[in-house]
Amino acid sequence: MMILLWLVAGLGLLPLLVGTARLKRGKAPVDSRGLAASTLLCALAFSLTFLVQELGLVIPKALVPGLDPILYHNDHDWSGDAPVAELLQGGGAVATLLSGLVFLWLAGRVSPERPTWRLFAFWMAFQGLFQSLSQWAIGCWLSGNDVGRMLTYLGAGPAAKGPLFVSAVIAMIAAGIQLARRYPIPGKGRIAIAQLAAVLAIAVVLIVPFRVPREPVEVVLIPLVVHLIGLGWLAVGLNFRRDTPFPSTAPSIAGPLAALAALLALFQLVLRPGISF
Repeated sequence: MMILLWLVAGLGLLPLLVGTARLKRGKAPVDSRGLAASTLLCALAFSLTFLVQELGLVIPKALVPGLDPILYHNDHDWSGDAPVAELLQGGGAVATLLSGLVFLWLAGRVSPERPTWRLFAFWMAFQGLFQSLSQWAIGCWLSGNDVGRMLTYLGAGPAAKGPLFVSAVIAMIAAGIQLARRYPIPGKGRIAIAQLAAVLAIAVVLIVPFRVPREPVEVVLIPLVVHLIGLGWLAVGLNFRRDTPFPSTAPSIAGPLAALAALLALFQLVLRPGISF
């Protein structure tokens, strides 16, 4: 646990403090509707990306003779045995990384006249990139997470894990810069960081119902870690962002709220009992 705390401090808290200190105080009117929509879409994107990760863990195992994986709403399991299953534990981190890259590309191409879809693409990119990159970085130090288990299977030692960890950190820096340029809510100073921090904190509360039942620490810890790390590198990225005007149309709240409720029903009513592959 101490290693995890040090990693979170170094990968999240440190860039947050450094990035925020370098920003000007900044001025921007509070767009309450935009922030509400952003919070809903952040929570929606977290759970959708988590589902992408679970599919990335389950589908490859379903193709292996002797393995019978089960898709759950907040975990995965399988019956049978095959040594390659440990290698396939990295499939979730690969799937979420690909999802993040696709939505990062989309976030820069959705028309400003479609603010809800721009916000959705932004948060899908954020969640895909930081849910994945945080796993790659932490897995270099902790063998218990999915990437760590994959690296153990591959027999990766310090000579391989060191460059991989550095590469993951460099990728986080790049992700923070690119995402900051695409964040479709005005402002680049400390006011923007304060707004983003509020969005991410409230989104964690909305994410909790998707993650129960499970140990309380695990229900909250993963979204907190992902959001803190992502916020830290966004703070760095905002130093490279130009001010952007308000979009001419406001994002929808009803659509994201309905989508969030529908996804929660899917998680708890369909995925929670388990789907065998």
